[in-house]
Amino acid sequence: MKRAVVFYWLIGILIAAIIIAVAFYFDVSVANFMATHQDAAIRSFMQNVSRFGDWPEHFLLGLILAGVAWWRRNKKWTRIFLAMLIALAIAGLAGRAIKLTTGRARPSVKSEQMWNGPNWSSKYHSFPSGHVDASTGFFGVLLLARRRIGLACLSIPLFIGLSRLYLGAHYLSDVVCAAVLGILSAILVTHFFLRKTTETRPAAELQD
Repeated sequence: MKRAVVFYWLIGILIAAIIIAVAFYFDVSVANFMATHQDAAIRSFMQNVSRFGDWPEHFLLGLILAGVAWWRRNKKWTRIFLAMLIALAIAGLAGRAIKLTTGRARPSVKSEQMWNGPNWSSKYHSFPSGHVDASTGFFGVLLLARRRIGLACLSIPLFIGLSRLYLGAHYLSDVVCAAVLGILSAILVTHFFLRKTTETRPAAELQD
């Protein structure tokens, strides 16, 4: 059993590494494509997606859902929503630390160096995407805890990531690495905070 878990982890790490490498390779071409295919209506829509897809909105949603679940005395869903908030916080804080440390210039910023080291300016906080790591961590827990509902909500972080690319706020690798960070945060929180919840689910529900 342990060997199987290690094997799956190694496969997952390999796949993630390949995807990240491919994302870095296509950074400039994707950024140029987005810059040359701008439309006023689409841009307005993407601005709203980014505006309502930031971490404060996710955090408020999680608090409301946790409050409703607690009010209805549903311990399982209260625990799940709290785990979603924890994963959001972990992914957000880790992503923020990386931003400040790497100082990657955003696609819209003209800079001689793409990576500038420690920097407090938001113009150099491209890597990784804070919107995407928070949203992926948040809904990643939901996916791991309740597969059907989680799959239905996956379009939210996907649209948020697309909006960040379209608006020229991030490179493709910023979004991909943020998603990986969010997934890792979700796995970590689910393992340590929701293990009993997932293990005690009915067999039929586990096959969702």
